[in-house]
Amino acid sequence: MTKSAQPWPPVETEPAVPHPQAPPAGTKLGMHYEHCFGCGDQQDAGLRLRSTVGDGGRVHSQFLVTEAHQGAPGLAHGGLLACAFDEALGATVGHLLRRPAVTGKLETDFVRPVPVGSTLFICAKLDGVAGRKIYVSADGRLDAEDGPVALRARGLFVQVGFEHFAKHAGPESVERLKASGRAVERDWDINP
Repeated sequence: MTKSAQPWPPVETEPAVPHPQAPPAGTKLGMHYEHCFGCGDQQDAGLRLRSTVGDGGRVHSQFLVTEAHQGAPGLAHGGLLACAFDEALGATVGHLLRRPAVTGKLETDFVRPVPVGSTLFICAKLDGVAGRKIYVSADGRLDAEDGPVALRARGLFVQVGFEHFAKHAGPESVERLKASGRAVERDWDINP
């Protein structure tokens, strides 16, 4: 007996409509925080994931799998690939909805191996909103936007306020965020 796939989103939602000030399609997105392992440039073995806004509530991201990213010899580490999807899904929420949100749940389906030296192309989309809960999903393809699917992911993000980071992050991290000029809540477009 096979188990049928759960519907997604798993609850009734409203459409996830991009914020009026969300970047338009074609916009290359910058890093949300320079020390972020996913998109920042201050981590030696970081992903340095780069993203561009697409049409229809989508964000296209990509990163090159390096030797520093391997688990089994010559293949990307599964946890690292989940990290890439967390970053891509979070960037979709942060940039399109302009709401600070944190990961509440992340499901990743590994369809095929991702070799070192390949580029993973991730297309993430907004699926719906239910109160503070934001549902997103993505496919990851090997070496081209229309390449074979290597991974699929679904995520639940929960909208939070600045006090979440002030309470849970170390004082040094909060000071770095303030120094970056992005600690004003109305200006946030981050996906911590």
